[in-house]
Amino acid sequence: MKALAHLNKYLVKYKWYLILGTLFTIISNLFGILPAQLVRYALDLVKDTLDVYFLFKGSALQPDLYDVFAFTILLFGILILVMALLKGVFLFLVRQTLIVMSRHIEFDLKNEIYAHYQTLPLSFYRRNNTGDLMARISEDVNKVRMYVGPSIMYGINLITLFILVISYMVSVNAKLSFYVLLPLPILSISIYYVNSIIMKRSEALQAQLSSVSTYVQESFSGIRVIKAFVREREQIRNFVTQSNDYRNKSLSLTLVDSLFYPFIVILVGLSNVLIVYVGGHEIMAGRLTPGNITEFILYVSMLTWPVMALGWTTSQIQRAAASQVRINEFLHTKTDLVSKKNLQHDIQGEISFKDVSFIYPDTGINALKHFNLTVKAGETVAILGTTGSGKSTVANLLTRLYDPTEGAILIDGIELKDYNIQSLRGQMGYVPQDVFLFSDSIAQNVAFGATNMSFERIEQATKDADLYANIKDFPEGFETRVGERGITLSGGQKQRLSIARAIARNPKILILDDCLSAVDTQTENTILTNLQRIMQDRTSVIISHRVSSAKLADFILVLDEGQVVEQGTHNELIEQNGIYKELYEKQLQGEEV
Repeated sequence: MKALAHLNKYLVKYKWYLILGTLFTIISNLFGILPAQLVRYALDLVKDTLDVYFLFKGSALQPDLYDVFAFTILLFGILILVMALLKGVFLFLVRQTLIVMSRHIEFDLKNEIYAHYQTLPLSFYRRNNTGDLMARISEDVNKVRMYVGPSIMYGINLITLFILVISYMVSVNAKLSFYVLLPLPILSISIYYVNSIIMKRSEALQAQLSSVSTYVQESFSGIRVIKAFVREREQIRNFVTQSNDYRNKSLSLTLVDSLFYPFIVILVGLSNVLIVYVGGHEIMAGRLTPGNITEFILYVSMLTWPVMALGWTTSQIQRAAASQVRINEFLHTKTDLVSKKNLQHDIQGEISFKDVSFIYPDTGINALKHFNLTVKAGETVAILGTTGSGKSTVANLLTRLYDPTEGAILIDGIELKDYNIQSLRGQMGYVPQDVFLFSDSIAQNVAFGATNMSFERIEQATKDADLYANIKDFPEGFETRVGERGITLSGGQKQRLSIARAIARNPKILILDDCLSAVDTQTENTILTNLQRIMQDRTSVIISHRVSSAKLADFILVLDEGQVVEQGTHNELIEQNGIYKELYEKQLQGEEV
């Protein structure tokens, strides 16, 4: 229950649902116990009345006795029916409080997890796969809901029924109650033993479910690659293997769960045998009546479902505990990107990297080594280099998706760690190398970076990104849905839409991370011409492996294996006759070809 203690704050929040649910459970059980007593009175009445009835056989009083007897039995029957109806009404109220409470807690817990996911750094998402994240917010939360809903409901029902029934049974006959309840300790010991098995198998089952979810998510996301390489059958075989593993773990858990039911049936049958045997002796001794025996059998029947539910409830609680442990693992993960002073103000755009080194925490790759860069507000810098040279790492550090391992990054002379992260990123426009579009309309994707954006601003951003003509050719124009991850658009259209999204928010610092790699030379020239106007009076960082993208830069840096090997203007770098000139000549020859 230690892991499930996280949910106590929600139980306190919805305490009135819990209090009323408990009250309704007690009342419904009272109406469930009273009919057993009425049956006892009715049976004893029948036994006593029959003896008197036959004594007056042949007399005029016998029909009157029969009428009284029949009316009394009818009255008992009506009372039992009324009790059953009242019990049903309060059982309905029990579900309308405790089950409704569980749905509220499920809603709040999902929101808490999702909101916490949003605060975690990029390094967290590099360590954990998407399927596992989804499984914890869906399947695991559903398991937890079974604890705060049905499990608590059945648990309260079991406790109240045991208190009411056992206390009354003891008041009638302590000896018979002892023998009736004798099998219960055996049940408790067996449950304690089985719980540990259920816990381990539940954890293994949930972990396998995450693995299956991840595999399916990757298969659907990469369906085009799968079809292109004709790997459908291989994917199916792998999925069958994963599913078989999940099935075997589920059957293993089901096997343990299935032990409860037959075991409880045996215990209930044993209790009934003891009632008849011990109760018979008590009747012969004159301490009990046949009505008491019937009443005790009804009480055992009433306890049968709660005791059966005890096994199910225990299983659900153990599964919920296993799921909550997985949920808590992520909820207890805190971001290491914490603002020291939480400054919020408009920035001018001056950027300074001072002896910055960075090692990726998950891979150990040393991406930058003693990197230095100074960009004045309104200037444009181009960072060039081959794949793996550390170009994108500069963008990740500048947007504070990571903190540098060594050194410091300053904006307007203030260290990046002192700024409020949301405020700082809100003044940046970032076009990532790996373009991601949301499954929404083109207009909504462009306006994603700012709220209440006017249509004129959206339209102008698409014109600047040289996408407006393509949008006009679509039947639905700006309302065209781009599909999951922009699947309905070409690679160049996706990149241009990503550029439009960045410049539409009118950022103070514009970061273009190799964003023109999927467009042709003519489109690149058009976009660069438009960007020349857009980048005026704003700091811009152009990251690329193509020399042509560096035309607009005030100065250029060339990176190689995380270190600056050349820097200067285009003409200066050509004169140096180094890596930049070699890249320039190769790409110039490629364009000519």
